[in-house]
Amino acid sequence: MKIVTSLSFRGECRAAFEFYAKVLGGKITAAMPYGDAPPGMPITDEKYKTWLMHCWLEVGDQALMGADMDTAWAPNVDKPKNGFDVTLHTGDKAEGQRWYDQLSEGGRAAMPFSETFWSPGFGSLVDKFGIPWMINTIPAAGWKPAQG
Repeated sequence: MKIVTSLSFRGECRAAFEFYAKVLGGKITAAMPYGDAPPGMPITDEKYKTWLMHCWLEVGDQALMGADMDTAWAPNVDKPKNGFDVTLHTGDKAEGQRWYDQLSEGGRAAMPFSETFWSPGFGSLVDKFGIPWMINTIPAAGWKPAQG
C-alpha cells in the first residue's frame, strides 16, 4: 500500500511541484493540463487550459499528487490550508535544516527549525503556495536533548 497526499492549488500546481522537485530532489512524472483533457470534460473555460488536472511527483519511493481547482469545484480551495501538514522525516539534521530553509523561502515559519525534546531538529512552516509542512529529524540511537 502507498498513501499519497494530494494537494490542491488555484493555478499554481505546476510552479509548486517544480519547486518541490527542486527542493526535495524529486521528478515530476505526470503533469496533465485541463487543455489536454478528452472531449466532453465539463471544464472548458480557456482560463483553465494550462491549469493542471493531475500532477505526480516522485521522490525516492514516496510521492505527492496535486491538481489545480477553482472555487466552483472546490469551495474552500482559496482558504488557508488546515488540518494537515506534509511531513518530511530524515536522519540527517543538516538535510532537515536545508529542507526547512528552502521550503520556507517566501512563506512563513510557524515553528523555527531547532532541537526539541523529541528531535535534534524539528520545524514547521507554510510555504509560499500556502501548503503547511513539518520537518522532523529522526534521532540517532542514544540521542538525548541538550537540555534535559
